Amino acid sequence: MIGIVALVFIMFQGFGDPARLVAGQSGDKKTIENIRKDLHLDEPKWKQFLIYLNDVSPLSFYSSEEIENKKIAGLFIGGKTKFVLKFPYLGRSYQTKTDVSKTLLDALPGTLVLAFTAMLFACILGISLGVIAAVKKGSWADQSAVFSSIAGISVPSFFMAIIIAYLFGIVLHAYTGLNLTGSLFEIDELTGEKFLNLKNLVLPAFTLGIRPLAIITQLTRSSMLDVLGQDYIRTAYAKGLSKRTVIFRHALQNALNPVITAITGWFAELLAGAFFVEYIFGWKGIGKLTVDSLEKLDYPVVMGAVLFSAIIFIFINIAADVLYRIIDPRIKVV
Repeated sequence: MIGIVALVFIMFQGFGDPARLVAGQSGDKKTIENIRKDLHLDEPKWKQFLIYLNDVSPLSFYSSEEIENKKIAGLFIGGKTKFVLKFPYLGRSYQTKTDVSKTLLDALPGTLVLAFTAMLFACILGISLGVIAAVKKGSWADQSAVFSSIAGISVPSFFMAIIIAYLFGIVLHAYTGLNLTGSLFEIDELTGEKFLNLKNLVLPAFTLGIRPLAIITQLTRSSMLDVLGQDYIRTAYAKGLSKRTVIFRHALQNALNPVITAITGWFAELLAGAFFVEYIFGWKGIGKLTVDSLEKLDYPVVMGAVLFSAIIFIFINIAADVLYRIIDPRIKVV
C-alpha cells in the first residue's frame, strides 16, 4: 500500500496545476495562491508527500485547524496536535467539491453488483464446463470447452464489450430488448421515481464474465484431470462409490484450490478493473467514475479510486487464504 501511495502521488504530481484546475480558467492570481496554500502546493515535494501519506493513513496527526478545514471524523487523542484514528481522507473533488470517499462509496454498489453477477456467471458455468471437459476428456464436449476458453482468454474485454454492445444492444435490440447503455437504478422521466432495472445488468455482466469464465474452465479441467489420476480416486471407485459421488464429493473438492485462486484474483480485478466495460455500457460504478474523472482532470477522485482498488485486492487475497483452509483442511493457517 505504501508503494502504491507513493506511485500514485508521483504520477499525478506532473499533470498540470491542481490549483488552476480548482480555480478554473477565470481564477485570478490571488485566488490561485490561496488554493495552492490550502492544498499545500507551496510546500516542497517531499513535504507534500508526507502530508498526503498522513491524509490517506488511518493513523494520523492533525492540528485542530486541519481537522476543522478537512472535516476529519474519527477518534481524537491529544491537545493542539491530535493523534487521529480515522477513515483515510482522500481529499475533495476538483469538480463537485464533494468528499472523494463519499463519491467512491456512492459508486461502489454498482460495481459490486456488476462484478458479483459476472463472477457468479463465470463460476457456475466455468466449473461446470471444466468438470464436463475433464470427465469426458477427448470428446467433442472437451474440445469445444477448450476451444471456447482459449478464445475467451484471447479477446480483450474492451473489444468484446464493443462487439457485444453493438450486436445485442443495436442489431438485435428488437429481439433481445436489451439497452446499449443503462445502470442498475434509473429515474422515470415522468414521475421522477427511482426504480431497479436488472435488464441493464445482462450485457455488462456477460461481457465482464467472459475472460474469468474461460480461465476457470481451463483451471478446473486441468486440476480435475490431475486429481482423477490419484490413487484415492481409484480406491473410491474400487469401494463401489457411484461416479457422481467420486467426482463431486472427492475429486472436485480437492481440485478447487487453484480455481479459488483464480476466482478471488479475478473478482478483485473485476471490482477494480471494469473501467472500459462500465464506460462502454454506461454503467454507473467506480470504473465509469474514474474514466469520467480522468477526462475532467479530477485527480483526487482518480487517485482515490486507485488506492481503493488496491485495498480491495489486499482484502480479497486475505479472504482467499481463509477459503483455502475451509476448502482443504490439509492446509494449515500459520
